[in-house]
Amino acid sequence: MKKLLKYLLLVSVVMLGCACVNAKSKPIKALIVSGQNNHNWQVSHKVLQLILNQSGLFEADIVLTAPARGDMSSFKPDFAAYDVVVLDYNGDRWPAETDQAFLDYVQGGGGVVVYHAADNAFSGWEEFNKIIALGGWEGRNEKSGPYYYLKDGVPVLDNSAGPGGSHGAQREYPMHCRDKKHPIVKGLPDNWIHAKDEMYDRMRGPANIKDLLYTGFADKQTGGSGREEPLVFTVDYGKARIFHIMLGHAGPTAENNPAMQCAGFQTLLLRGAEWAATGKVKQPVPKDFPTDKSPSYRYNYAPAK
Repeated sequence: MKKLLKYLLLVSVVMLGCACVNAKSKPIKALIVSGQNNHNWQVSHKVLQLILNQSGLFEADIVLTAPARGDMSSFKPDFAAYDVVVLDYNGDRWPAETDQAFLDYVQGGGGVVVYHAADNAFSGWEEFNKIIALGGWEGRNEKSGPYYYLKDGVPVLDNSAGPGGSHGAQREYPMHCRDKKHPIVKGLPDNWIHAKDEMYDRMRGPANIKDLLYTGFADKQTGGSGREEPLVFTVDYGKARIFHIMLGHAGPTAENNPAMQCAGFQTLLLRGAEWAATGKVKQPVPKDFPTDKSPSYRYNYAPAK
């Protein structure tokens, strides 16, 4: 009997050890929401999936809506089945049932990544605007909330009248760190050069930014606002962990896609998605991260080894 008990105990320990190994290696489940956008979503949603899956940390699924002005009644993603939802969507309003399911997920503490033009969406949906903190276009104006920018390093909430959302010519530009201690950016350079991309400016909304991570100067000479603009931040919204990244304008093809091929963009996306899903970031700083002198590219979307 004693031998049997010892054997059962040994089996239990081994099984528990295997369970711990499996738990550690279990990928983070991500859902990419796309299907409509004023940007090239046909490229962006597939590239987002590549970046996430090729990192080895995520298992990313894609869900697409009906085409513009199509029948949205069957669009009912199971948000609750995922650790993080990545928004790559700007288009027709979802069904009321889907709106509520998304709010239930976020308000229940779900993880969200707001990627690039997803912050153009749903200008008339009050709760969505709180989830993204800042948005642009789609009729946004002073009624949507203040402009948010930095002046002499200090955040400014500007309630002056005017449309929300603009950007100058695409270009390479420096990124400036505003929070060295946050897990998403800890260990990353204070200043680095992002690849050719749009720089969103004059964004406005509830401005409930929690952690401002990176900003960029929207140079008037390239059509920008002339202000230091928020580009990467987290959002203060209840129990949810929300990561908002305005970078990553999709190119005409996956092969010609510098903003998304930028190692800096991919690193922030991966670290932001991990944080949104788990509250932690275990990824090391990659060796190919851009410097303050030049951008760095991953043409196959795989992290450097």
